[in-house]
Amino acid sequence: MSTVRFHQELKVFQKSFEIAQQIYELSKSFPKEELYSLTDQIRRSSRSVSANISEAWGKRRYQKSFIAKLTDSEGEARETQTWLQFALACEYINDEQFGKLNNEYNQIIGMLVTMIGQSEKWCSFSSLNKEDENLYRD
Repeated sequence: MSTVRFHQELKVFQKSFEIAQQIYELSKSFPKEELYSLTDQIRRSSRSVSANISEAWGKRRYQKSFIAKLTDSEGEARETQTWLQFALACEYINDEQFGKLNNEYNQIIGMLVTMIGQSEKWCSFSSLNKEDENLYRD
C-alpha cells in the first residue's frame, strides 16, 4: 500500500484545483465592471480552497493547525458558492453551470469535513488504511 506523500495526490486538492480553473475560464466572460468585485472575489476564493489544503498538508504535524487550515479551506469553498449564487442572480452564468459547480463544491466540502473529522489519521504519520486512502488519493 502506498501512502499519500504530497498534497497534490489528494483527490480533494485535485478537484478543488480543477474547479478553480473552470471558474477562472468561466469568469473571463463576466462584464468588465465586475473585474474588481465579483470576478476578483470568485477567482480568489476558489483558488484559496486549494491553497489552504496545501498549507494544511504542510502543517499536519500539528493537528490543530491542520484542522484550522482545512476549516479555512471549507470556508473559502462556501464563500465561492456564495459568489456563484451572485453570478447566477446577475445572469453571468446559467442554471446548469451553477448547479454543476455548486454540486462540485458540496463534494469538496464533504471531503474536507471528513478529513477534519478524521484528522488524527492524517496527522499521525502512520499509514492510512486502504479504504481511507482511496477516498483522497487519485
